[in-house]
Amino acid sequence: MGYDQECEVAVEAVREAARLCVDVRKSLVGAMEKEDRSPVTVADFGSQALVCRRLKAVFPEDPIVGEEDASVLRGGEQSAMRKTVCEFVRAYAQADENTICDWIDAGNGDVAARFWTLDPIDGTKGFLRGDQYAVALALVDCGEVKVAALACPALPVDMDEADGDCGVLFVAVRGEGTQMMPLAGGDVADVRIDDPAWRFAESVESSHGDQDAHKAVARAVGIESPSLRMDSQVKYGAVARGDAALYLRLPSPEYPDYRENIWDHAAGALIVEEAGGQVSDMFGRPLDFVSAAQMEDNRGVVVSAREIHAQVIDALRGV
Repeated sequence: MGYDQECEVAVEAVREAARLCVDVRKSLVGAMEKEDRSPVTVADFGSQALVCRRLKAVFPEDPIVGEEDASVLRGGEQSAMRKTVCEFVRAYAQADENTICDWIDAGNGDVAARFWTLDPIDGTKGFLRGDQYAVALALVDCGEVKVAALACPALPVDMDEADGDCGVLFVAVRGEGTQMMPLAGGDVADVRIDDPAWRFAESVESSHGDQDAHKAVARAVGIESPSLRMDSQVKYGAVARGDAALYLRLPSPEYPDYRENIWDHAAGALIVEEAGGQVSDMFGRPLDFVSAAQMEDNRGVVVSAREIHAQVIDALRGV
């Protein structure tokens, strides 16, 4: 079964959503907080609205398992936020406020035999700080991730030219490899992990992992360089194109019972795997993207060049 149409729609959806995110960040209009105290911005809602609108127009029967919910926008106390979200969305698609909220809520679907999973802004804190973030979209079908699109608006096109052009879009289809292109459009390049930089990537937020354990594992496999600290699934893109050989996200001692959400890893995982890398939990088990919105049976995430993956898993047994 081919996924050409799904890939095309996914690429256009995340590209459009990324443009909205760039628009919002230029304005840096207000942020609000969800019940779990993590920041959520106009861009999170607007991005989810645009992606879900495109997916539902072409694949109306596909559930979408997304991160955001429009219930906080529908009440009168958030009328200003709702108005701002709709203003940004209308730059790309004309609709009334109720319809735009309905687009956002189209992302409240459940895991099924075939479904999409979406993080409209992965790395919201990075977005707010002016650092890295991503729009991450993946199609799960027949028990595995089949299509992934990852838009990284703040990622340099070339990591050796930090002051150069930014904005990269990664796309992968299972069995067909990973490609990379400038987010603004341009030449498409095949991505393979051939000779990666000998360093590891980890989250900026210390609460997102066990940074002492990260360093110990990296040293155990011969990586002595300081980590490449980046928000979001941009780290998957960095590994896929060889900016780092390893990405670790080990359970934080502060939150030992935390379980990862599928939308935080599904797109990035396929992008790395199709570039020739390997992704698992800290015990070497495949990440489970098909059973539920949270990966209850997985602990931690290990992303690496294939040739060092087994060595990393072995090193984790001693940490």
